[in-house]
Amino acid sequence: MYKPKAEDVRSNASFRDLVRTYVVYCMCTVPELVDASPTILSVLSSIPGIRQLTEGFVRITFFEQFVGSDTAAESLPLLKNLREMNRGVLFAYSVEVDDNEATGTASQPHSTDDVIPNSPATSLISSHSDGAHKRIVDEMIHCIDVAAGFEQQQQVASSQARGGRTWVAVKMTALLPNADALIAWSSHIVASRKELESSVIDNKVPFPGCARTEDMDSVLDPLSHRSKLTPAQTRDLRELYNDLTRICQRAEEKGVKIIIDAEYSWYQPAIDALTLALMRNFNSLSSDRTNKEVQPLIYGTFQAYLRRTPIHLDLAIADAKKHNYALGAKLVRGAYHPHEIAAHEAAIAYDKEYGVARHLEFDSAAPRPSLSISPDLEPPVWREKRDTDEAYNRCALRLIEAVKDDVERCHGKSAASIPSISNNTSQASNGCLGWLWPRATSHSQFVSSNPPAKTSNVPSIGVLFGTHNWESCSIILQGLLASGLATPASPAPTTGTTNNLVTQVPVINLKDETVERVAVGQLYGMSDDLTDWVVGRTVSSIPFVLKYVPYGALSEVMPYLSRRAIENKSVLGGGAADHERRRAAREIWMRLFG
Repeated sequence: MYKPKAEDVRSNASFRDLVRTYVVYCMCTVPELVDASPTILSVLSSIPGIRQLTEGFVRITFFEQFVGSDTAAESLPLLKNLREMNRGVLFAYSVEVDDNEATGTASQPHSTDDVIPNSPATSLISSHSDGAHKRIVDEMIHCIDVAAGFEQQQQVASSQARGGRTWVAVKMTALLPNADALIAWSSHIVASRKELESSVIDNKVPFPGCARTEDMDSVLDPLSHRSKLTPAQTRDLRELYNDLTRICQRAEEKGVKIIIDAEYSWYQPAIDALTLALMRNFNSLSSDRTNKEVQPLIYGTFQAYLRRTPIHLDLAIADAKKHNYALGAKLVRGAYHPHEIAAHEAAIAYDKEYGVARHLEFDSAAPRPSLSISPDLEPPVWREKRDTDEAYNRCALRLIEAVKDDVERCHGKSAASIPSISNNTSQASNGCLGWLWPRATSHSQFVSSNPPAKTSNVPSIGVLFGTHNWESCSIILQGLLASGLATPASPAPTTGTTNNLVTQVPVINLKDETVERVAVGQLYGMSDDLTDWVVGRTVSSIPFVLKYVPYGALSEVMPYLSRRAIENKSVLGGGAADHERRRAAREIWMRLFG
């Protein structure tokens, strides 16, 4: 991991915030405490008297560190403060309906021996019928209104890049009465791919595969597509699609971008199908939509830790060109790696013991101690972090190439033929990913370099790089500079060692057409020194860096807080939590003693 010298990045935080950060990350550096946090919070919150003390402690520590406020309106001072520091916001109502979200099993295992300790199967998915998911839909629409109102107050000059820098994140599992419907639909989608000809590239993408238009048919027209979804599941999924459409319509009216969060792999085929349908509709570059203020409006999330992502990204870029819609892509590493590995191994072990075929559709009558639905023998995620890091950086460069092509299209230039990362077998022959790239060469015929039929200044691609990695941020900034999407504003600093990628990055001017298409994001309360560094290395008309700011009442976001610690151990691991702790301690010392 590459970091500048301590004296190169100073914190803008208040003394109180620094003390809180130090306390929080002292606790985050204890892995056993992080793993036990959901249980500890659950037990303490169930004891009268102790519950109030527990909530009070959580509020002044983890809540204030990672959550914007209790409501969208109460978060506005934070949004204003971040904007004054040249940061945008990815706003998220982070109430999670299910207290055991996605880490359980769809049904009870035959016995406790079927459950692997500390695996996703140690808790069960719960459902609710009190309309809580509908209230969440309404709150997300309210969140869009608040975001739009805030941007209006900023009075962004018309000469600046289109669109504001307050976006809204959507988590689909929170919008259903029971997330099992997404798993059932995903299982049906995976099973239906077996019917594709072996020559079809979509059938060769590693699980969770690549979305197709036909995936929506099993929900919109289940009778003609032999769907095994129950009537209740079909109804819930149709309502989900209608609710998502309502959310996107409001976002379109208000000019607020919507980011669809990725989730566990067993939800992803269904999430991909919905995201593709929404993109083709609301991101259309046809004449009836090109007068809209913001494009792309809808962003899907690409998780670099999924083995499919390099090929999936190339296919997504090709599909957007073929069907004339703007591709919105949020690139992240992924937050569920330990759960994905544990779930896959539990499913493999169970299938070997009981002889259950891996390709069977989800069936509650044949319970398994895992929610994994992958038909592949290999887990859906890379086993080694270095593979994820390499995939992320290469996908980042691929997206920058696509942005460059789009800018050249808007200038009326013929985009240069740039080989996709997935097809670059000469580069792929080195490193841990080499075994996968040869597969990608067979899909080169599907990747068109032709620009959209209609030439206009409306972007046909937008990218949000979500990363807490110093090297990746450096590669992204250098990639923008090398591709001509940015110009140097000053020479590269000479501090640090010459092999440190971070110290080789000069301050760069980001063109309006670039910042209109590209942004970088980090979680609120984490990696603030990296955020400060990227902001300090870029000059742009609107914020280039966004902070992911969740909000919600303390009692509602307690599950988010406990899971955030566990899900982001990949972020806090490798000494990152200790780095945050030492950074806060160093700043406190300097404030006190100079």
